[in-house]
Amino acid sequence: MGQVRQLGDTLNLWMTGKWILLSALTGVSVGLAAILFHHMQYYVQHWTLERWSGYIPPGAAGEGGGSLEAIGTFSPGMLLLVMTAGGLASGWLVYRFAPDAEGHGTDAVIDAFHNQRGRMAARVPLIKALASAITLGTGGSAGREGPIAQIGAGISAQLGERLKLTDRDRRIVLATGMAAGVGAVFRAPLAAALFAGEILYRDPDIDSDVIVPSAMSSIIAYTVYSLSLPAGMRFTPLFGETLQFRFTSAWELVPYAVLAVVLAIVSAFYIRVFYGTQAAFRRLPVPPFLRPAIGAFAAGGLGLAAFLVWDRNPTILGVLSTGYGVIQQAMQGDVEVGIGLLWGVAVIKIFTTSLTISSGGSGGVFGPSMVIGGCTGAAMGQFFHRLWPTLVSQPQAYTIVGMAGFFAGAARAPISTIIVVSEITSNYHLLLPTLWVATLCYLLGGHDTLYRKQVRTRVDSPAHHGDFVIDVLEGIKVADVYRKNVKLLKIPEAMTMRGIVHSLAMTSQRYFPVVDGGGRMVGVFSAEDVRSYLYDESIWQLAVARDVMTTEIVTVVPAEDLNTALRKFTALNVDELPVVDPDGGELLGMLRRKEAIAVYNRRLMEHKQGHTPADVDSDR
Repeated sequence: MGQVRQLGDTLNLWMTGKWILLSALTGVSVGLAAILFHHMQYYVQHWTLERWSGYIPPGAAGEGGGSLEAIGTFSPGMLLLVMTAGGLASGWLVYRFAPDAEGHGTDAVIDAFHNQRGRMAARVPLIKALASAITLGTGGSAGREGPIAQIGAGISAQLGERLKLTDRDRRIVLATGMAAGVGAVFRAPLAAALFAGEILYRDPDIDSDVIVPSAMSSIIAYTVYSLSLPAGMRFTPLFGETLQFRFTSAWELVPYAVLAVVLAIVSAFYIRVFYGTQAAFRRLPVPPFLRPAIGAFAAGGLGLAAFLVWDRNPTILGVLSTGYGVIQQAMQGDVEVGIGLLWGVAVIKIFTTSLTISSGGSGGVFGPSMVIGGCTGAAMGQFFHRLWPTLVSQPQAYTIVGMAGFFAGAARAPISTIIVVSEITSNYHLLLPTLWVATLCYLLGGHDTLYRKQVRTRVDSPAHHGDFVIDVLEGIKVADVYRKNVKLLKIPEAMTMRGIVHSLAMTSQRYFPVVDGGGRMVGVFSAEDVRSYLYDESIWQLAVARDVMTTEIVTVVPAEDLNTALRKFTALNVDELPVVDPDGGELLGMLRRKEAIAVYNRRLMEHKQGHTPADVDSDR
């Protein structure tokens, strides 16, 4: 038994070391990619949007803020031209080289996890980075989380391919890449790890397998990315050190509940407009690469129309680009940002985002969702402050709660959204009202979601079908399944290759235990391991069983259940495992994977028929 336990400990240690290494490689690679993506976007923005149209989109405090003032002379016509040209360039890149890079990106990662076995084309990260940098840098209404999620996932998918990982491991690595990208760009490593596990499902569920590797990769990527920033912005929240709002009265849960209802309505409207716009663009009788240009032109025209309606107030231009500057102003309590302006940004941002992304432009939906939800929350906060100034004394707090509640309902991801908003605003005193509003928004949102590739739960995901096979088998012992009366061909460790070849010709056995003089198993080899020796008779008398066998034996004992056995099958990717005596280590037989699956099929049929599970030995 001690020998078996030692082998299990060795296997666990190897698995732990493997995931530390994979998470570190993913974190460093994606962190460097996030730095490159950051500089690409701002390079495009500087040389197009700022230089040609004379406009600097205001950003979050942690990004250096930015000014609402135009540099030089602001040219609305040139802004429209820059956005249209950006849409055209982005569309040509995507549809010419990587159609998978179309849209907001996160859905593509979710689909790769569930349905593509963690695989993604090698060209996707590069094209996604270029197309998204152009879309965002030329003023498109989109966010960075979708692109960096797909970029990070694409990089980690290639890592999984190069290392020839199993399907399960490749899926986990894919999720760690997504987490690393989101954790770096949003400077929220904890939330990114939870996001990677939660965003995969529409109903309340989370993929626990990805949490720990994602946490390690997102921490490393966040560190690498932050070290590239100017000294004053390193390891700071995205929106800087905001005012520390507090929840002081249980009665305030009432206006927060009203806020949740409003957010749920706006969220449902956003989803319908977004996918309605997508359907409309797909019906346009034009080449697909032209659609993002048409969408960018329409979004720019709508933004400039709002600019004129609001008396050329530069804040309303938050309906273009990321729009983070508007959120920054709302959280700081800027008196110039009133209820009307906030509602204007929230509603118009829905349409400019839909036009930019649903037309085929490359950008994320999380950033715009924060702006829409934050502006809705800020507007409602000011409204409640006028009604109950003593109860709602900090209306700016509704900006933060609105961001979390809106995306929790729209994306079906309440837990990670609560954490990400707390991390990017450095405000943890609002966890209670944020949880309250996010939960209500999630419940009121029904099953509609921004991410159409989400599945309901792990039961519905092809990625976890094997896990639920194991659940059905739980309780059945190895002793009930393996063949006890089959005589195994055991190979003495000193047998020459000639003897082995002749022995293999007389049996259909696939795996061969190698035993020492005392009959104890010292190794194992498969029929495939012998193939390389078949056509080289010169070494048939020199090579012996010791030269072919592997000594890294993973075994099972009769008392183990098939839950444990199938995990070993999956980890080693083999079809048979030796069954040994736990005390003396004597070889008792071989457990075949197909025998375990046959038992599963019988057990599943019994469950479906509602019968009491029969003795698994009865029909063997």
